[in-house]
Amino acid sequence: MKRKGRDDKIEEPTAVYNATNSAAGETVERIRAGLPMVEFVALQELLGLGAEELAQHLAISRSTLVRRRKSGRLDMQESDRLLRYARLYARALTVLQNEGAARDWLKQPARALSFVTPLTFAETEAGAREVEALLGRIEHGVFS
Repeated sequence: MKRKGRDDKIEEPTAVYNATNSAAGETVERIRAGLPMVEFVALQELLGLGAEELAQHLAISRSTLVRRRKSGRLDMQESDRLLRYARLYARALTVLQNEGAARDWLKQPARALSFVTPLTFAETEAGAREVEALLGRIEHGVFS
């Protein structure tokens, strides 16, 4: 995970890099083993969300979040969902070319998503794919 540097720029959790820069098998093994909670914290900072709000998007209850903090590791399904959100943030950043714009776009209701925020729409894999498709249309200047 990359943390804030001297210029206070927040960088993507290593989950983003593993999704794009390493062998698929390595990423799958990391997910199966469960990502460390530092990945959760890094994504929370990137998205500008509170811990409970991010946990809600990842379908983690408050009591489970407490247990995960104690153990220091997410389970496989939670890790997979965290990677989904890290991937969406990275895609939004690529398209919008600004951290603040990417973060804001993910939190604003979108007409193309029935006026639901991309973060909420992406709570399922099918929804995440639609958010990615919308980002693709934005990238190519297609009215959505």
